[in-house]
Amino acid sequence: MDPLMNLSPLDGRYKKSVEELRPYFTEFGLIKYRIKIEIEWFIYILNTLKLKNKKILTEKEIKKLRSLYKNFTLKDAEKVKKIERTTNHDVKAVEYYIKENLKQTPLKKHLEFIHFGCTSEDINNLSYALILKDSLETAIYPTLKTLIKTIHTLAIKNANTTIVSRTHGQLATPTTLGKEYIIFISRLETQIKKLQKIKILGKINGAVGNYNAHKTAYPKTNWQIASKNFIQSLGIEINKYTTQIEPHDYIAEIFDAIKRINTILIDLNRDTWTYISLGYFKQKLKKGEIGSSTMPHKVNPIDFENSEGNLGIANALSTYFSQKLPISRLQRDLTDSTTLRNIGLTFGYSLLAYKKCIQGINKLTINT
Repeated sequence: MDPLMNLSPLDGRYKKSVEELRPYFTEFGLIKYRIKIEIEWFIYILNTLKLKNKKILTEKEIKKLRSLYKNFTLKDAEKVKKIERTTNHDVKAVEYYIKENLKQTPLKKHLEFIHFGCTSEDINNLSYALILKDSLETAIYPTLKTLIKTIHTLAIKNANTTIVSRTHGQLATPTTLGKEYIIFISRLETQIKKLQKIKILGKINGAVGNYNAHKTAYPKTNWQIASKNFIQSLGIEINKYTTQIEPHDYIAEIFDAIKRINTILIDLNRDTWTYISLGYFKQKLKKGEIGSSTMPHKVNPIDFENSEGNLGIANALSTYFSQKLPISRLQRDLTDSTTLRNIGLTFGYSLLAYKKCIQGINKLTINT
């Protein structure tokens, strides 16, 4: 499709600004993570639990299995989607895809242990847990770190730049630009630390969270301990008590934390916009750039306005996600499933806003 026909600007106008998120929040990314969970669970069942009369995988076989997600391509994803057109079930399509890849190998006798004891949500919740964990670590945190460094450079450069402060919009006592921006760094660092402390949780306990199928098949295995150890091997923590779904309370916490970070940055954008309006800052233009379509004497503060607008979109989405996701009728309904497919939008609009803010700050120069 021509980029001019994209429904979302994140896939069109701003595509390059959110590239880091495509391995995670796209359909391709979700399928790849689902395959990873299915494969790792299969390896764990055979090699760690060592269930009676079951094969122990060799290193070569494990490497082959992991290559299914490590070397996963768009062409492979298209094969999964083709299977889904028949199954009309996205997770079952992943299961069938894996089995199809293994049916001509010595593992064909053990294929029923792919997806053993799992409901779809066991695979989905762990996939989203890793998607959130990895996208935060590889895209959001590094960009926020760069943003804070950029603000810090501005603050240090203007540590002795005295301005007249304003309270209630009126002239007040003097302050320095450096000190005013250090405040934003302190606020951001506090909220980022809170976001980083949120425990990412998962479950793999079957149809309604009671290990029914697991215990029926292998009653002597301590499935609570087995589940805990497997989930921790993925780098996340177990949620011991669930219905069919992991209740998503921690995801709501993540979005609330992102919303607080974004709100601080809206404040920064508006203050910087005002300092530009008051003439404290000028903005540098690259050769060939147009500051205003009709008035050549001015440069519009478009990066800060763009950042503010996208932070507002991200926060509106975050509010919905944090209010909706922890709610599910009785043991399960599917309203969370379609909602979770959209959580990348909050990350996308936030990431875009952080980068626009960085660009804007880098263009600032003190107006002498």
